[in-house]
Amino acid sequence: MKLPKFILGDNTEFPNAIYVIHTEFPRFIINLENDEVEWFEDFDMEDQKELETETENAIKEATAFYDNEIAKYED
Repeated sequence: MKLPKFILGDNTEFPNAIYVIHTEFPRFIINLENDEVEWFEDFDMEDQKELETETENAIKEATAFYDNEIAKYED
């Protein structure tokens, strides 16, 4: 199955939380309410520098994805 790069998620047990799931490496869920990130990957220390750059870009993309999706609902 081909998954989209980002998926929006919510849960009634956490009514204020808005989740964006990143399905490509490095896979993670970010809670946009508090910017907390949960990783689905295990990382080596050797990958640390590349990971920092990739993570920063992926989180920016996740936030932009959310903003774009919400803008579609507001139109």
